[in-house]
Amino acid sequence: MAEDDGPPPNKRNKSEKNILIGVTGSVASIKLPKLVDELHRLQPKPNIQVVGTEHSMHFFDKDKIPVKVFSDKDEWEAWSTMQDPVLHIELRRWADILVIAPLDANTMAKMANGLCDNLLTCIVRAWDLKKPLLFCPAMNTLMWEHPITSEQVKRLINLGYTYVPPIKKTLACKDTGIGAMAEVTSIVAIVKDHLETMK
Repeated sequence: MAEDDGPPPNKRNKSEKNILIGVTGSVASIKLPKLVDELHRLQPKPNIQVVGTEHSMHFFDKDKIPVKVFSDKDEWEAWSTMQDPVLHIELRRWADILVIAPLDANTMAKMANGLCDNLLTCIVRAWDLKKPLLFCPAMNTLMWEHPITSEQVKRLINLGYTYVPPIKKTLACKDTGIGAMAEVTSIVAIVKDHLETMK
């Protein structure tokens, strides 16, 4: 097991918290190393694991991330008989909080409509709504301004998820406007607030 796999929930110290980070196919996924680093600075130090969609893997080297990074193939390789654990359920049970940063337009649409065709969206579909789920959108400005986006954001908020709004800046595509993922420090501050309410 990786360092941050964490002990079974019934055996771990109650002060320890498990953070599951979801990353999707946005260039903002390049900030994953910084996000992991900043979350590791929280006290007490949380256990962290990552679930990346196939397209998110274009933006970081999973071998350089200091925690376990799961991909879609792990779901299927882990299961061969009825007695084997189901990975998306095990990760949902393990996590105290799910932070999807960045959340791209495609995955947002899937979440808003209940689709679950990869490991991350299966975790979301099976998520225990008594636990926090943070979503941090990141997309091109015109994608962000499309009317369907606000409808989907409202739907996710109505499900009880915590919305971390995007910010205005010059994007990787050179457009300038709202659509960039919130600053890592802002995301970590919100995670910290949620974790403190769990004490």
